[in-house]
Amino acid sequence: MTLAPNASEDLRLASRCQHLCRWMIPRDRYEMMRAGYHQWRNELKRFHAEKSAEVLGSVGYPEETVTRVRDLNLKKNFPGDPDSRVLEDALCLVFLQFQFADLARKTDDKKVINALQKSWKKMTPAAHEHALRLDHAPHERELIERALCPG
Repeated sequence: MTLAPNASEDLRLASRCQHLCRWMIPRDRYEMMRAGYHQWRNELKRFHAEKSAEVLGSVGYPEETVTRVRDLNLKKNFPGDPDSRVLEDALCLVFLQFQFADLARKTDDKKVINALQKSWKKMTPAAHEHALRLDHAPHERELIERALCPG
């Protein structure tokens, strides 16, 4: 699935650095509740931004590129920055395509619906179109429908 076939090199680098060395900060280091999850995500964001700057700087990228990639990984200027929107769309679509089924299997439906609604709000209309074309099992499709059409 291609969201931005003509993406800048900065955006392509930021997307590749988004999960760089993610295993180095395991989720279980933080409380297994909402506050712990947010602490973990914020720590990962900072870690990925700094790790990307370290790697890109070490292989000779100009400081302007390093700074831009760091800012994208930190989600600075989201949602105003078009590249940050594409990056967020990609992250949400990765969740929906590769992680959603597992979450739906092991999590209360109400929490899953809440997560879907939050993701949907961050996505652009183009990403919505991509998301609706993804293949999901019946229960997952039902959760998506409930999230998008509450009531």
